[in-house]
Amino acid sequence: MIQVTDIALTSFLAQGYGENSLKSRAAGAYLGLAVGDALGATVEFLTPGEIRERYGEHRDMCGGGWLRLRKGQVTDDTEMSLALGRSILDAGGVDPETVAEAFSVWMRNKPVDIGHTVRRGIVHYRQTGETQVPEDDYGAGNGACMRCLPVALAYLGADEIAVTRASQLQSHITHNNALADLGTLTVIRMVQSALLIGERKELKHLTDDLVAADGKYAYENKRMDSPSGYIVDTLRVVFQSLFATGDFESALVDVVNRGGDADSTGAILGMIAGALYGVGSIPGRWISALDEDITNAALEQAQSLLHLSPFCRGIC
Repeated sequence: MIQVTDIALTSFLAQGYGENSLKSRAAGAYLGLAVGDALGATVEFLTPGEIRERYGEHRDMCGGGWLRLRKGQVTDDTEMSLALGRSILDAGGVDPETVAEAFSVWMRNKPVDIGHTVRRGIVHYRQTGETQVPEDDYGAGNGACMRCLPVALAYLGADEIAVTRASQLQSHITHNNALADLGTLTVIRMVQSALLIGERKELKHLTDDLVAADGKYAYENKRMDSPSGYIVDTLRVVFQSLFATGDFESALVDVVNRGGDADSTGAILGMIAGALYGVGSIPGRWISALDEDITNAALEQAQSLLHLSPFCRGIC
C-alpha cells in the first residue's frame, strides 16, 4: 500500500478521492504505467535467468539496464503516453495532426529510447505530412499499445465506433497493422472496464474475446518468458501475469522478471492493474522513486482526460 511521501500524490489524496473511486483508479492507471515502465526498463532485453543472476528477484527501482537510466527514470512508453495525452487535451480529442506533431516534438527532444517503427512513422509524417503510415502486415509491434492509456481515459463512455476510431487514429501514425489494432483496442477496453467495473472476471471475458477473434493471442497453455516487441508476445505475457496474481505489486514483479521487452510489458500491465486495483495498491517506494515532474504530469492528465470523457462530462 502507498506510504504517501510525494507532494503531488499527497495533494491528490487530500482531495478526498477514495481508493475505489473512479479518479483513484485513473490515477492508478497512469502511475501504474509509469512505475511499470521504470521498473521494467532495468531488466529490458535480459532473460529470466540473467535477471535472477544479477538481481535475484527484481522488485525495486534501481535504474541502470542497457539504457543506463537513473533510478526511477521512465522511457518512451510513459513519455509518448504523456505526449499523446497533451495532444488530446489540446485538441479536445484524438486529432491525428495534433498527435503526430506532438510525437515529432517529442522525438526532436532526443528521448532516451525510441523504437524503430515509431521513428519511421514520425519521419514519414515529417517528410509527407501524412498521419497514417502504409498498412504493414509485418508491423505488429507494441509501440501504439504501450501509449494507449490517454485514449482509454478520454473516451471512457464513448460508443464503440468512437473508441475504435480514436485508437486507430493514434496508432496508425506509427503502426498500421490489423493484429496490433485488435490487441491495442482490447487493452483500451480492459482499462475502461477496470475503471468502471473493477472486476477481474470482466477483464478475462475481454481477453477471451480477443483470443476468439484471433487465436494467435491464446495465452493460457504455456508460460511465456522473454517476450519480444511483437504485440502478441507482449500481451500474452501481460495477461498471464495479470491473471496469475491478485494484487498490483505481485503482477508487476511477475511480468518484469520475465525479461524481454520488460519496460513495455511493465507499462501495459501497470496501466491495467493500476486501473483495476487503484492508486492505493501501488507501492510507495515505486512512486517516490519517479521524477516529480512525471508524477505531477501523470496525475494531472489522469484527471483532465477523465473530465474530457463522455462518461464524466458534468459529473466528474
